[in-house]
Amino acid sequence: MKKRLHLREKIIKNVCFVSSLTSIFFLAGITIILFKEGLPLFKGISFAEFFLGKSWYPTFDPPDFGMLPLFVGSLWITFGAILIAAPFGISIAIYISEFASPQIQLFLKSTIELLTGIPSVVFGFIGLAFLGPFLQKLLNLPVGLNSLNASILLALMAIPTISSLSEEALFSVSRHFKEASYALGATKWETVIKVVVPAAFPGINTAIFLGIGRVIGETMTVLMVAGGAAIIPHSFLQPARPITATIALEMGETVVGSDHYHALFALACVLFILNLGLNLVANYIFAKPRRLTS
Repeated sequence: MKKRLHLREKIIKNVCFVSSLTSIFFLAGITIILFKEGLPLFKGISFAEFFLGKSWYPTFDPPDFGMLPLFVGSLWITFGAILIAAPFGISIAIYISEFASPQIQLFLKSTIELLTGIPSVVFGFIGLAFLGPFLQKLLNLPVGLNSLNASILLALMAIPTISSLSEEALFSVSRHFKEASYALGATKWETVIKVVVPAAFPGINTAIFLGIGRVIGETMTVLMVAGGAAIIPHSFLQPARPITATIALEMGETVVGSDHYHALFALACVLFILNLGLNLVANYIFAKPRRLTS
């Protein structure tokens, strides 16, 4: 009997080990392919021309491959989305973990999970058919497809990530902190704001960074509602074209091996590094309190 259990544990351990190696293998393969196809672009143009260039006209003669408008567009829309999603997501997490009854907790968590399951193309359709015309009429704009439209929809997509992870961080705060606060005469609200939230702040920061990663990698929604203009936006009421939308829009029309083809892979490399950096920062922030307490 013990030999069977030992054999079963060994098989499970080996399966998990192989699965981990497979994940690393696919990540390494994706990284190699991205940089193998993206780096040849810099045989014809310099890094400064690509990263600091203000014109993206890949079909011109000669073409312009300046990614700055696309990069700024991605950051602009992401900043707007997090500006909306972070307060709402954290507020929802605080209410669920500290104030809501069990029935309301169950209802809100189920609703948030349903929001997570909505396809991004549905959000894009909502922005295209309803939110865009509404913003255009409300703000007297020439067009409703702009950075604000995209930011609002991406915020709705990021709220589940931020609220769920923040709620877990708040729930993990030791009850001894709360009891000590109540013993000193603090109210429920004072305890939440001055004790629970600061104690859970590293986890909340992690939730925000992962929400940023969720937003900055979104493709279909921004492709449909951001306006598609490869210009540097100076306000949320102007159209923009993020990196993801550019790759999705132009990849099907490029000639394999052309400069345009390599430029799109170079954009994918930038996006990959950006997302990787956000995840590393989130992991560092989340692990820091553990290192301090160990």
